[in-house]
Amino acid sequence: MKPSMSVLGTGRMGSALARALLQAGYRTTVWNRTREKAEPLTALGATLAPTVRQAIDASEIVIVNVSDYAATAALLRANDVAPGLAGKLIVELTSGTPEGARETSGWAATHGAQYIDGAILATPDFIGTDAGTILLSGALEPFTANETVFRALGGNVQHIGTEPGRANALDSALLALMWGALFGGLHAIAVCRAEDIDVGELGRQWKATAPVVEGLVADLIKRTGAGRFASDAETLSSISPHYGAFQHLKDLMEARSIDRTVVDGYDAIFSRAIASGHLHDDFAALSQFMGKA
Repeated sequence: MKPSMSVLGTGRMGSALARALLQAGYRTTVWNRTREKAEPLTALGATLAPTVRQAIDASEIVIVNVSDYAATAALLRANDVAPGLAGKLIVELTSGTPEGARETSGWAATHGAQYIDGAILATPDFIGTDAGTILLSGALEPFTANETVFRALGGNVQHIGTEPGRANALDSALLALMWGALFGGLHAIAVCRAEDIDVGELGRQWKATAPVVEGLVADLIKRTGAGRFASDAETLSSISPHYGAFQHLKDLMEARSIDRTVVDGYDAIFSRAIASGHLHDDFAALSQFMGKA
């Protein structure tokens, strides 16, 4: 028999989660602080709970997707709610920190609940599709027992470890990659505008160079994992040519009054590595200087 499900939080993502469960045939109860946001789901077969406690009482598995872990705590740790969590599986799909996941997992255990923490690496339109990616961490047994439920939410659901904070940690790492690309895009657009280059041309050239960048990132991750920081026959690029080209970017940005807040941070990392004698090492050597300044 399929377990009954409750979804707390029916914003765009929470609603997508609830729709995927309903489409997969799960009896689903929903709750949202603003009732009107949850009401459209009733037309699809969801039951609308008037209170958090009633939503929890209705189901074996409780999925939480609210604004942050503080919001989760306000809901689940209320005096009239916490006693109802015993024997339930809490699946936290709210964005948060690894430490927040660990603390919430410990709290849930003291109240007799199982806990899985997760990070959604997708926009709402990917939920319930084969391409939907969700990383989960925490106890393996409740994941294995309910894997079919998780597969209903996305075809690329992965249990990546029993340490509860692991999913959020990897989510932050992947977001760092994404923001690096997006802020790099902002820099590129600013340079093009300052130099009167049509951004359409930038787009065309990016398509040509993107595979090179992807290869460099993959090589950086591989070499760092292996601790291969010295330049060798397989080095794609050392710090020296990067730093030389970086000076040209800084000069251009200075001349055109382009904001250098982010690139000044890059400069600080370059400078620490070079001062430590790594100018001619593989670019991966910079990874050793990403800790405390």
